[in-house]
Amino acid sequence: MRYIIIGAGAVGGAVGGRLAGAGHEVVLVARGAQYAALRDGGLRLRVPEGEFTYRLPVVEGPAGLGVLRADDVLVLAVKTQDTEGALDAWGPAPVEGGGTAAERLPLLCAQNGVEGQRVALRRFRHVYGVCVWLPATFVEPGLVSAAGSPLTGILHLGVYPHGTDETARRIAADLEKSRFEAPVVPDLARWQYAKLLSNLANAVEAVAGPLEDGAAVALVERVQAEGVAVLEAAGIAYTSPEEQREVRRDKITLLPLDDAPRGGGSSWQSLTRGTGTIEADYLNGEIALLGRLHGVPTPLNDLLQRLANTYARERREAGSMPVGELVRLADEAVTAVENQPSGE
Repeated sequence: MRYIIIGAGAVGGAVGGRLAGAGHEVVLVARGAQYAALRDGGLRLRVPEGEFTYRLPVVEGPAGLGVLRADDVLVLAVKTQDTEGALDAWGPAPVEGGGTAAERLPLLCAQNGVEGQRVALRRFRHVYGVCVWLPATFVEPGLVSAAGSPLTGILHLGVYPHGTDETARRIAADLEKSRFEAPVVPDLARWQYAKLLSNLANAVEAVAGPLEDGAAVALVERVQAEGVAVLEAAGIAYTSPEEQREVRRDKITLLPLDDAPRGGGSSWQSLTRGTGTIEADYLNGEIALLGRLHGVPTPLNDLLQRLANTYARERREAGSMPVGELVRLADEAVTAVENQPSGE
């Protein structure tokens, strides 16, 4: 199979680089400065065992490949807010032997949150979800770092909305030859909703900086407790922290990489790069949506969604709000909900 990595940023670059390093055929899809860097200098992947450069085909869209092959696998690794544009571009792409990518090819949604795969299923017949546990950083155009060792990441796979099949198992086998663990599970949503709960911290980190201060950690716990209350009200199952720890154990240890600091998570990286967008609508916003559907107030996640979007839109500096100020705003948001008259 040939892997077409749509969105060769931190996660896409790490997955594509590791696949290429294991001998698999990979095409990278990127735009702007990242496209130019990958085209001119290749993909540089900095990992604990060194820095590797992969000279791979890179395109800006399906026109750069002409007719797609019947054995192509599309790996959607853009942020969820960019999903629609990617699907618009790749869904109608013709495939050898007839039909389109949306009709014939498998699409793996290697994204945070749960919405991207649902959006994809409106267009694509064969959608696979991925629960991404992969610490990776976009350092600069052309350079991605992935500090995990001995595994680069753990990528649970499954058919969306549920089930497994032979295609998922073949993809998993390729990933497991490429420094990943890739369990194929019939209940992928349980893993994704657990990951969603952990990703609720992304906005706290993006707005107020690293989660090292005790006040920041306490705030994250409150935000995640709000998420747990919503999932339970909605009847949505998720894996327990114990089950997650049993799967991870000591398989991924972050090691220091020369000249490639880990930095923050995906939302922090979006603010640092000044992209103008952030994924908060599909992380904290997912909890807000479920809360409204099931009658559970979500003042903390509402606040973080709003702040993260403001920071992205106004291109504010990542981590520039003092933690104490964020906690004060959070307390005010909770108090406002508690004082709200019944029925409003």
